[in-house]
Amino acid sequence: MAEKPIREEVKETTKENLYDVVHRLIFEPSKIKASLVPLFPEASRNYSRHLLLWSRQGSPLRRLLFISVGIVALVALSGLVVFTLFFLAATINAIFVSLLISLAVAGGFLALFFAFVTAMYIGALSVAIFAISTITFWAVVAIVITAGWVGFFYTVWLVTRKSLGFAKQSLSVTGSAITTYSAAWGTRNLPHKGSI
Repeated sequence: MAEKPIREEVKETTKENLYDVVHRLIFEPSKIKASLVPLFPEASRNYSRHLLLWSRQGSPLRRLLFISVGIVALVALSGLVVFTLFFLAATINAIFVSLLISLAVAGGFLALFFAFVTAMYIGALSVAIFAISTITFWAVVAIVITAGWVGFFYTVWLVTRKSLGFAKQSLSVTGSAITTYSAAWGTRNLPHKGSI
């Protein structure tokens, strides 16, 4: 029975960069669906792979920077998403309430009602913008301050550990030098049998 050779499918790997894909998306809008959209997953994977390798190549302080920047970006985007959802819910609510009331009442009260609904809508959005942006801002500030203190204490720990290692090595070298000197001095001053 003859064995069939197994064909290995060679997947053509593209080294697309996320920056290049977005750049082509902006400056070549006619090619959006045909060629650029399938490149986004591969470009995102390449970008995240390079970013992960970059963070692993450096010192632990680089990893701390990577984590703190990531957390700040995550908190800022979470605040943006929360505001967008609140804005969407308030807009849909205002549309439904306006449609229901306009169907029920027509006339002079309708204009007054729309003015009140608009005022409430603008007031609710203003309060939401203030609350969400304040919470997001202070969360970002707290993360940056915490990351700074963690970096400071880690740097102090590294410097202390290196200093103690250097002091230990210096004491070891000094101790061996004293031992060598003492041994040499002691052999010079020993009474020799043939000297008397």
